Amino acid sequence: MSPIIIGIIVVVLLIILPTAIKIVTEYERGVIFRLGRLIGAKGPGLFLIIPFVDRMVKVDLRVVTMDVPSQEVITKDNVTVRVNAVVYFRVVDPEASVVKVLDHIRATSQISQTTLRNVLGQSELDELLMQREKLNQMLQKIIDEHTDPWGVKVSTVEIKEVELAEEMKRSMAAQAEAERERRAKIIHAEGELQASEKLAQAAHVIGREPSAIQLRFLSTLTEIASEKNSTIIFPIPMEFLRAFSKYSTEIEKPGK
Repeated sequence: MSPIIIGIIVVVLLIILPTAIKIVTEYERGVIFRLGRLIGAKGPGLFLIIPFVDRMVKVDLRVVTMDVPSQEVITKDNVTVRVNAVVYFRVVDPEASVVKVLDHIRATSQISQTTLRNVLGQSELDELLMQREKLNQMLQKIIDEHTDPWGVKVSTVEIKEVELAEEMKRSMAAQAEAERERRAKIIHAEGELQASEKLAQAAHVIGREPSAIQLRFLSTLTEIASEKNSTIIFPIPMEFLRAFSKYSTEIEKPGK
């Protein structure tokens, strides 16, 4: 064999081998098409394909974190809000993700935006603010059902931020302040009720023992004296005044 033929063979091998040898990493799969027909998915590792006959499309199997752009939504109770979310998904069927859909990432993004508007449009504002976990599960289930034929598994959907108009924020702040005032008045009224019940019980006890009121007077004086006040007002017991009144009446009787 002449050196020219050997050189030609070497050149052809150098051109063909790079197109025939394929390396697929652990987190990828190579979907092989032979003359346009699907052969299957290969990898990971090193394998050979037929140059100019086979075509390989690499598919990434890692989890994709995709931000859903802010969507303007009118809730069920006619409140306009802007909501964004994040979707976590991965390819579980490489062949379907190539054959069944043109671009599975873009398709998942579009269905996520549409589902976000539809689901939140059927919810009220209070539900959106207080029952977010329930809405997240509902979004995940609906999006996963749509992407399942494409070989895509949606694992998690999380609503990130809910933006309200300034007028709505002020209205909610006023509502929260009114609610706090209502609770404060209820607590104050309950305290007054409990205090009145205790005072009624104390009056009942003192009514049975009149001397108990004198002990209470002395206890009050002790508390006042401990504060080092310059003036102390001492209440005169009614029994003491009655005794003086009785004594003055007895003195006046003989003179009549």
